[in-house]
Amino acid sequence: MERHIALELVRITEAAALEAARWTGRGDKNSADEAATLAIRSKFNSVAIDGTVVIGEGEMDEAPMLYIGEKIGNRRGPGVDIAVDPLEGTETVANGLNNAISVIAAAPQGSLLHAPDIYMEKLAVGPALAGQLSLDDPIETTLAKASLILDKPLADMTVSILDRERHAALIDALRKSGVRIKLLSHGDVMGAIEAAMEKEVDMYVGSGGAPEGVLAAAALKCLGGEMQGRLLPNGLDEYNRCVRMGLAKPDQLLRMEDMIGHDNVLFVATGVTSGDFLHGVRYLPKHKAETHSVIMHSENRTISYIETTHHFTEQINSVRGAAI
Repeated sequence: MERHIALELVRITEAAALEAARWTGRGDKNSADEAATLAIRSKFNSVAIDGTVVIGEGEMDEAPMLYIGEKIGNRRGPGVDIAVDPLEGTETVANGLNNAISVIAAAPQGSLLHAPDIYMEKLAVGPALAGQLSLDDPIETTLAKASLILDKPLADMTVSILDRERHAALIDALRKSGVRIKLLSHGDVMGAIEAAMEKEVDMYVGSGGAPEGVLAAAALKCLGGEMQGRLLPNGLDEYNRCVRMGLAKPDQLLRMEDMIGHDNVLFVATGVTSGDFLHGVRYLPKHKAETHSVIMHSENRTISYIETTHHFTEQINSVRGAAI
């Protein structure tokens, strides 16, 4: 995964963010998603890769572009699996809320899990807890183990979870345990990433989209954290769909190596609306705008932030980057 590929992918997520952000607060999530998808699709074929979409907008019969199995790139580079969400947080943008991003993960061909668009049960943690917990355990056991490993009382721990009716019992169990809870209105990928940053949040739990789980796993691979998951097919049709996509046992525990099967992974994201991790798009006077992006690379564990000023009339970009 060459550095120039990462910079090409940033150029693509920037384009998607710039288009999607124009729909912020306008109550139209479909138009925001379509704008981001069109922007990404228009630029992907110039990238020097022989790419295959393994996580995209859906299967070929339900997504006219960026569908699972679609070939992208100019075929003049390495074989690459691509996981893409042109707009992670469509409702977030529609309602003018925080933490919407445009995101792409890339890894050598055959490395990324082909996850169907169904729910996945998830557990995401940072480096201190990576490899030491199990999604198979009851949440009370998981919290007790984490408290002991972190040398941190339960009352001082913070667990994030999507604020959904399906999580009522899990949220009740978290409250009874005494931990602090961060309820997320949206942002499945960003919720998992925040747990791996080892700042405010110690753990992310609950169920969300399986494709978002793979994207989050790519980011956590770069951060030294861990994602565990289990697909939750609803009925025989979804179960058989998982089998057709190569998952012989759809209800098996998926560990990091099952979702990300290579040490060389890129994760690229651009903020659409502002959040704790990335700033959103800012439209400036005189036909300019600013974007804020991140590049994560698992092989050397680097995280680079890029601020770009876009001059629309002159089509010139002034880029300022910093790596930590």
